[in-house]
This record gives sequence, C-alpha cells and structure tokens, in this order.
Amino acid sequence: MSSPPDIMTAVPMGRQPTPKTDKPTRGSKAESTPVFALKELVASLYREQNKIQNLLSSLGFALRSFNNLNQFLELTPLMAARVTDADGSALMLYKAQGQVSLEQLHCQDHETAQAIRQAITQIIGQTNHQLVNPALPLSLDEQIRQALGTKIRLYSTPILVKNIERGRIYVFSTDPEYIWTQTRRKLLQLVADQTAVAIANNELTVELRSKERQDRELEIASEIQLRLLPRQCPIIQGVELAARCQTANRVGGDYYDFIATNYDQLRQDQEIKKGDPTTCVPWSIVIGDVMGKGVPAGLIMTMTRGMLRAEVLNRHSPAQILQHLNRVMYADLDNSHRFVTLFYSEYNPQTRILSYSNAAHNPPFLWRGSSQTIAKLDTEGMLIGLDPDSEYEDGRIQLTPGDIILYYTDGFTDAVSQKGQRFDEENLIRVFEEGCQKYDHPQDILEYLFKEIEAFIGSGNNNSDDMTLVVMQIKSSP
Repeated sequence: MSSPPDIMTAVPMGRQPTPKTDKPTRGSKAESTPVFALKELVASLYREQNKIQNLLSSLGFALRSFNNLNQFLELTPLMAARVTDADGSALMLYKAQGQVSLEQLHCQDHETAQAIRQAITQIIGQTNHQLVNPALPLSLDEQIRQALGTKIRLYSTPILVKNIERGRIYVFSTDPEYIWTQTRRKLLQLVADQTAVAIANNELTVELRSKERQDRELEIASEIQLRLLPRQCPIIQGVELAARCQTANRVGGDYYDFIATNYDQLRQDQEIKKGDPTTCVPWSIVIGDVMGKGVPAGLIMTMTRGMLRAEVLNRHSPAQILQHLNRVMYADLDNSHRFVTLFYSEYNPQTRILSYSNAAHNPPFLWRGSSQTIAKLDTEGMLIGLDPDSEYEDGRIQLTPGDIILYYTDGFTDAVSQKGQRFDEENLIRVFEEGCQKYDHPQDILEYLFKEIEAFIGSGNNNSDDMTLVVMQIKSSP
C-alpha cells in the first residue's frame, strides 16, 4: 500500500515554484510563441490538479485511518485552506440545543489568526446567548463578516449530516485579488462532505458502543431475573410440580414463585427428617404478570417478588396478603403507570386444601381426575396498583389425588398464529385436557402445552409476550 500524500508539504495554489525547463538558445523566439505559453498553462493546471488530488487523497486517508473524531477535525481547516488557496480556515459546529462552538482554526499569520479568533469567539458568545434571549437580527455569516471588516474576505459552506446542518467551514483571505471561483466552492464542499462523513461515523460508533453497553446491561438484568425465579420446584408431600417461564425479550414481566409460609417449621421438619426433602409445611404457589414488557416490567416484577415474600411471613389469609400488597405497591405502580395481575394460593399438604385469592389474573384451571372435568379457580379482585382501597376475596377448594392445576399467564391465550388467529382460552383448555389424559407427570404436561403453542404460532414467528406455566398435581394422600 502506498503511503498517503504529505499534507504538510503541499504547496498552496497560486504559489507554485516555476519548474526547471530547458533554456532556449540565444535568439530563439520560443519564449514568446503562443505554443510555449499554452504548454506552460497546461503544465501549471496539471500541477494544480495533481496537488489538489493529493490533498483530497490525504483527507480520505485520514477519514479511513483516524479513530478519533477530534484528530480529523484538527485537519479539516488546514485542508480547507490548502485546497481553496486561502490564508486560513475555521471550523464551527452546532452542539446540543443549538449551541455553536469554534472547533478548530488554522492560519499561518499569527496576528490575523488572533483577530479572527477574537471576532468569532465574541460572535459565538452572542449567538449562544441569543438562544435564551433572541434579539440578534443577523445571521452568523453576516455577523462574522461585519466583525472582520472589508480587509478580510470570508466564504463558507455548510456541513450537512442527513440533510441537517451540523456546522460550517469558513475560509478567509487577505488578498484583495482573491476570487471565489466555482472550483474553489466545489473543493470546499468536498472537504465539508468528508467532515460530515467523519461526524456521522463517530456518532454511529458512539451509538454502537452505547448499544453494546445496553446489551450487556440487559444480559445482566436477564441473569438476575432468572436467578430470582425458582431454580427448581420444591418437593412437597403428596405434590408434584413443574414450571417454566419463557420471556419474549431478555427481561420479562411474568412472575411465578414458591414460598414456604413458615420457614421456622420448614427448618424443623428438615432437621427431624434428616435429608428427607419432602415437607408438610404449607407452601404458596404464585403467578403474576406485569403489564408491559422489557426492563421496566422486569423491575416491577422484582419489586413485587420482594414485597410479596415479606408479606407472606405475616401469615395472613390470601385475600389479606393481596390487600396489603396492593396498598404498599400502589404509589410506585401509579407513578410508573403500570399494574400487576396476581394469583396467590396456599396449599396445605396435611389437609390437601388450596386457599387462594385473585387480583384480576387469568384464573387457573383445575382438572378433576375423578370426573375428567375442568373448572376455574377464581375470586373477585382488582388489579394490583389500580385502587389503593381495593378489596379481595378468599377462596378454598378441597383437592384429591389425580387433580391437576394449571397456572398460566396471558402470553398463552394471546399468542397469535401466522394467520392472525389467537390461541384463546378454549384452545388452552382443550390442550390442557389432552395433556392430562395423555400424561401422568406435570413435566410431561408442561412440555406438551409448550409444544402445542409453538406449533400454533408457527416456525420463525416469535411470540410477542412472555409465557409462563406452573403445573401442580396431587399424587397421593398425606
């Protein structure tokens, strides 16, 4: 790969040294012939063209090579002055909220550079103040021209990124014979376009890095949420459990939990049985859904989990637990404009009684093994976070061996096929009934339900909502 042109040694336009030529013999008329003059003009144009190509090539090399935007911006005024044969150049960019800043200034003459910097800095201060107190009738270009006077000629071109002006490049000359030609205008525009590309590339890089950080944060949030969900189902006497939460995004708003209602008794049972994992301690089986998805829903789900676990230790009835939870969470949920549906139940292995209360969640289905029928477990109750004075009802049901309860979230019933059809509640009841008739274990029933919903959605069609199932089966007498 050839080295880039030497930017700093390029000779300004109009100041090229005269190349050495063969000296005509004494008495020759070649010096005055039109042919000789034409050759000199062609050679001069060729040198100018070659110099400009080298400068623009150097600018392109810098655009490809510089990883730091500031490095490229330092080069911009220098290149703008060289390609237009001007005495100097200034780069101004528009910052957030319309603020203007002088990024770089190039001028070989120190006194001229100092005068221009002072004038531009003063005008920028006035312009930025204008954003708060608009009173300046003149444009930025006109203000700078007036400040510099007639001795300094000023020309500019905008820097456009996605058709939005993000700054301007100014070139100035103290030569009274300096002419702003169409060629110089186009060359300055080329420099401005390269600068716009550098700015756009830098913004894309910053956005990409920000997205990478967000992705990493989402991964961490997903890991934390997965660890907060039960790693495995508890072993309860006379009960077999299976559960799965399948989030639509990395972080979801679905929630399920198993909570021992009496940790002191749980420890005593474990010490007495010495390694026997089964326990007669009542357990809470909970399922919930935060309205919404993503990180906000995941944060509320985490908050719900912590508050509910603390509330369970008070050993109130299911309805009282939901009532207290609603009062505690109402302010935070109201501020976030979100709500939580929750079905809370407690199972006593000694009596096989399931006590429950519902806060507007999808009521679980109860498969009666003895009669081969399905019923719903439901009570009256409002969403958590809708009304601080909401009241909830208690429900109780006696379970028998062979009974199976399906806790689920609306991700199942709201699932949509490729034809736009909803899976709805009737289909869920149907496949749940089929699963209960075909399989003897909750894990097999759970796998069957997920398999059926995936077949309904279709391959390559991802579900837009979280899906959670908990299957509880009564296996034997206490």
